[in-house]
Amino acid sequence: MSTDDKTRTEMGSARPPAPQRVTRQRLAIRSLLDEVDGFRSAQQLHELLRQGGDQVGLATVYRTLQAMFEAGEVDGIRTDEGEMVYRQCEDDGHHHHLVCRSCGRTVEISAQVVEHWAAQVAAQHNFRDAGHEIELFGLCSDC
Repeated sequence: MSTDDKTRTEMGSARPPAPQRVTRQRLAIRSLLDEVDGFRSAQQLHELLRQGGDQVGLATVYRTLQAMFEAGEVDGIRTDEGEMVYRQCEDDGHHHHLVCRSCGRTVEISAQVVEHWAAQVAAQHNFRDAGHEIELFGLCSDC
């Protein structure tokens, strides 16, 4: 089982996601995520789509982003306000993010020290097949 499968399992989906239909709306959202930097909410993406002339309903944007997240096509994190935000990542493998709280600038990071620590903690408590999600928030040098 891959790390992504473990994460989905921990989040409540015990089976791999079903293949998703490739719709006009899905392609528009994927294309937009390729163009924008940082994490964006469904509402922000919906507004950008509308500004670009795409007629995609807000509910469709929410459903599509959730499906893409569950399929491992995009990364998603929950903000301090509890809102899910999404990003098309360059790294398909397991990684973490350093996110600016002010402007949203995001850097993908690999943290082998964290990976080792997580495995150690799990082993110390007799857990196996443990996964984790770690996102770091701060202020970037421009902010």
